[in-house]
Amino acid sequence: MTTRVAIIGAGPSGLAQLRAFQSAEAKGADIPELVCFEKQQDWGGQWNYTWRTGLDENGEPVHSSMYRYLWSNGPKECLEFADYTFDEHFGKPIASYPPREVLWDYIKGRVEKAGVRDYIRFNTAVRNVSFDEASGLFTVTVQDHCTDTIYSETFDYVVCASGHFSTPNVPEFEGFERFGGRILHAHDFRDALEFKDKDVLVVGASYSAEDIGSQCYKYGARSLISCYRSAPMGYKWPANWEEKPCLERVDTDTAYFADGSSRKVDAIILCTGYLHHFPFLPDELRLKTNNRLWPLDLYKGVAFEPNPKLFYIGMQDQWYSFNMFDAQAWYTRDIILGRIPLPSKEEMTADSLAWRERELQLETAEEMYTYQGDYIQHLIDATDYPSFDIPAVNATFLKWKKHKKENIMTFRDYSFPSLMTGTPSPPHHTPWIDALDDSLEAYLTDKSEISRAG
Repeated sequence: MTTRVAIIGAGPSGLAQLRAFQSAEAKGADIPELVCFEKQQDWGGQWNYTWRTGLDENGEPVHSSMYRYLWSNGPKECLEFADYTFDEHFGKPIASYPPREVLWDYIKGRVEKAGVRDYIRFNTAVRNVSFDEASGLFTVTVQDHCTDTIYSETFDYVVCASGHFSTPNVPEFEGFERFGGRILHAHDFRDALEFKDKDVLVVGASYSAEDIGSQCYKYGARSLISCYRSAPMGYKWPANWEEKPCLERVDTDTAYFADGSSRKVDAIILCTGYLHHFPFLPDELRLKTNNRLWPLDLYKGVAFEPNPKLFYIGMQDQWYSFNMFDAQAWYTRDIILGRIPLPSKEEMTADSLAWRERELQLETAEEMYTYQGDYIQHLIDATDYPSFDIPAVNATFLKWKKHKKENIMTFRDYSFPSLMTGTPSPPHHTPWIDALDDSLEAYLTDKSEISRAG
């Protein structure tokens, strides 16, 4: 009887899993029957941008938190696929911080080349997953929005690759119900032009707060305040951007902070993170964690210890991204193919606890991305995923952090060599602060063509 594997989600993690199996098949392996369920109309996960917020055309919660004008906030060299380079995809070197449309094109390029689209059932939302101890099979129930039918199929393995940056964590502050301006979570932020000439309060002190605030500044917000719970971001902000300690309350048009100060604001953007949310999974199969480098109950960060026929890809807090999902997908594939035996549950848990103990000792950013790099190396050493220079990735992260500290508005103007090919990346033809057109066409235009057009 044919082994069947269900993959939930066709974003970067789910696509990595499909590519892992396709890679094994290309080398002569017999692979299981694969079915990938994707609730959106196209692949790409977060990178599949939509103008929609709230619910999509099928009444499903909108998955993507992507916004117009988003550019990579880390060097592309740190997320490059080891088996499909930017040079191969674009036919030339490109700058180090591409906008979202360019990265989506790159993600699609690999899986189009691999020919895995036929494994995916689009417009199909997973409603329920259950496991039968007697048969050892999962039953996956889905709704096909193309035909408006609900059906169930059985699988030997399930890979949950549905992501964890889609269900917003939305705190409430005193006075929100009386505030006269706009309140939204980063998940629903789509266009910085909405906040042109506005006084904007950004709640939070992590990457989305830093980047959404920068977008609003770039596209003409009158003033910006970002507020933090534990520590300020501490960058050298533009003159019209200040940081405040925790928001305490608001009234119709004013925000009040823990230092006793207050400011009039037109809009409040909550950059307050996301929840790991799996409404299609029962308690006994559901990963329960906050956003951290080592979630518990996942052997090697992927196999669900209470039931190791269930896998989770990409559930960690991320310094590394695409190439970490690859490492996890290749490792998961090799467990399913029987190439990597699983130890007892007790041994799996002991291994996870050892990784968690090491995580708890981490203090600096450098220690954190080095830890995640070590984890990825640990996985790829066990599989045939092409190895790459992880210490060099870590060194690139270190330079990136230094550039951000020097000037938060210019760090994207730097370039790095590819860690896969060694090819230097050219500087982008336009400084980030002046590059208001983030389209694929504008980004890939040669400088000489821009000069002639001007």
